[in-house]
Amino acid sequence: MTTIEKIARRKLSLLELASQLSNVSRACKYMGYSRQQFYEIRRNFQTYGAEGLIDRLPGPRGPHPNRVATEI
Repeated sequence: MTTIEKIARRKLSLLELASQLSNVSRACKYMGYSRQQFYEIRRNFQTYGAEGLIDRLPGPRGPHPNRVATEI
């Protein structure tokens, strides 16, 4: 299991714990997350499913649009 998968599993367990306890604050304290992080994780999970739990790097996903062509 890679580090990325471990982090995604930890985030999923945070969501499950919060639903079991019916208390977001206690679940966040127990797992070491802030409430703001919890709501971001929950929003990503609701929007993208399990893929939303994987950390993504911000920024462009390809060559920069103003990049000079290699022929020049």
